[in-house]
Amino acid sequence: MIHKTSSQRGFTLIEVLVAATIIAVLTSIGVVSYQAANRRARDAKRKADLEQIRAALEMYKADSNWYPSGSWINVSGLPITSYLSLIPSPPKTGEVYYYNATNLLDGHYYGYCLSSDMEASDPKDSCTPHSGHEYGLKSP
Repeated sequence: MIHKTSSQRGFTLIEVLVAATIIAVLTSIGVVSYQAANRRARDAKRKADLEQIRAALEMYKADSNWYPSGSWINVSGLPITSYLSLIPSPPKTGEVYYYNATNLLDGHYYGYCLSSDMEASDPKDSCTPHSGHEYGLKSP
């Protein structure tokens, strides 16, 4: 039979439960912060992608004097592949960037709106985005 002396101390059940609860709370706070950071990063990528597409559209207009036609089409269908080595795709599967030609004059378009979904940010739109999208970026 083993007898405990006063120098052999251990943790009580309450101390172990308190420590486990503290660890669980800190872990959940970390997971929530990590998920929020990921959402903000994906939104930043979406905005950067639309800026790349905008730059390609401006080069297209400089060469042809107007923007491509299209009413809320997927940007992958735009004739701008000669201005971009790869047309950017959204960070999440199933998402689509949309393009809508605007300002029709004499059969040519002189404006556009690019549209994207957003997760975390509260963007200020510069044009009315596609249905279901929160962010719209128009021609300069």
